[in-house]
Amino acid sequence: MKLSRIMLAAPASGSGKTLITCGILQALVNRGYRVASFKCGPDYIDPMFHSRVIGTRSGNLDTFFTEWDTTRYLFGRVAEEYEISVVEGVMGYYDGVAGISTRASSSDVAKALDMPVVLIINCQGMSMSMIPLIRGFLEFERPRRIRGVILNQITESLYEEIKEQIELRLPVQVLGYVPKMPELVLESRHLGLVMPEEVEDLREKLNKLATVLEETLDLDAFMAMAFVAPSLTYRAPKIPTLKGRKKVHVAVAKDEAFCFTYRDNLQLLKDMGAVLEEFSPIHDKRLPKGIQGLILSGGYPELYAKELSQNQSMRKEIREAIERGLPCIAECGGFLYLHKTLEGQDGKSYPMAGVFDAKAYRTSKLSRFGYVTLKSKESQMILKEGETIKAHEFHYWESESCGDSLKAEKPLRKRSWKCVHGSDTLYAGFPHLFFYSNPEAALHFLQTCKERLCLN
Repeated sequence: MKLSRIMLAAPASGSGKTLITCGILQALVNRGYRVASFKCGPDYIDPMFHSRVIGTRSGNLDTFFTEWDTTRYLFGRVAEEYEISVVEGVMGYYDGVAGISTRASSSDVAKALDMPVVLIINCQGMSMSMIPLIRGFLEFERPRRIRGVILNQITESLYEEIKEQIELRLPVQVLGYVPKMPELVLESRHLGLVMPEEVEDLREKLNKLATVLEETLDLDAFMAMAFVAPSLTYRAPKIPTLKGRKKVHVAVAKDEAFCFTYRDNLQLLKDMGAVLEEFSPIHDKRLPKGIQGLILSGGYPELYAKELSQNQSMRKEIREAIERGLPCIAECGGFLYLHKTLEGQDGKSYPMAGVFDAKAYRTSKLSRFGYVTLKSKESQMILKEGETIKAHEFHYWESESCGDSLKAEKPLRKRSWKCVHGSDTLYAGFPHLFFYSNPEAALHFLQTCKERLCLN
């Protein structure tokens, strides 16, 4: 299928990928194009910024979680409905698994999707030195997919001269520049960028950025690169589904505190036969009626610990439902919510659901950060004996009781550890699961839900 697509990548994090990607998305939307967007890697927050621009959910593409065939499918089934797809890279273009591999890097995703790449160069503190930098990225890997560059944080006067030198010496097209705009910086916190809704006048700022980029970038040339991307073949993988016509009703936490959920995970559950009902542990007093399962997503419960604690009826109902055997997946932030107490961002300790008689507390650094493969020695709800599923950890908060039901193994490393509270009806731990790495795990969850009587 002919799918117009292009990637925006960079030599390193902090080069301006997310801001420039959002600015370009906004400019294309303003031009009237139907645009899809994706983020390489496991990041949750950057796609939320994309979504604010294009008005629909953005997705992740991750070749650690999925093989190339599945990655192409997850991309293609969305991209086929749009005129152009823009993919934002992760970290540096060649940075992959364990820091010593290009697997799961932006480059790896570009290979899987056979797409052209535009490299964003942060020019602060550089002039002619950017030429050997770009040359190195062009020559590191063949076939070469980097077709263009965008020069970020550079003055107009220097840009014209440097553009001439780059195109004279290198087989790459310079698509324009982005001037320094200190008023348009996206701020960060401990898990990455702040949430889109926390950026004051975000829509106004992105439209301002889009207006600037219409003047400083050759967006027609950018589009032309995307339009000449080769045809992409993909097909749906075989996905197991629930037997029978009756749907399974699953409540999914979604609000300010619980907002980290992979779009493809939710869609897979729907494709298997689930009806998903969103609710808010902050604002709703009760769980949805008639549910047979519960998903407590990751997010920022530490920022809303007081509000979560004040909702006593919700905390009580969730604890009692899980204790009665309501099947539940609680990942990272959702896992923190199930503790007896949670230390909030303000340093105070707040009562939580109390499923686990343990404290969750803040640390000074990331704990067990990165990709993991989870393996079960004994059969439980999501994994039967010997089965595995791929996941990702990213958290500054820690628990007095991380669980020992699964073994987490770091890829390309010898490090491993026990984690997760698992049972016939529960998965609760820090790792964020990606169901397409083992669809059977999602089916196990839904089958367990189907066997349970509806709550309420």
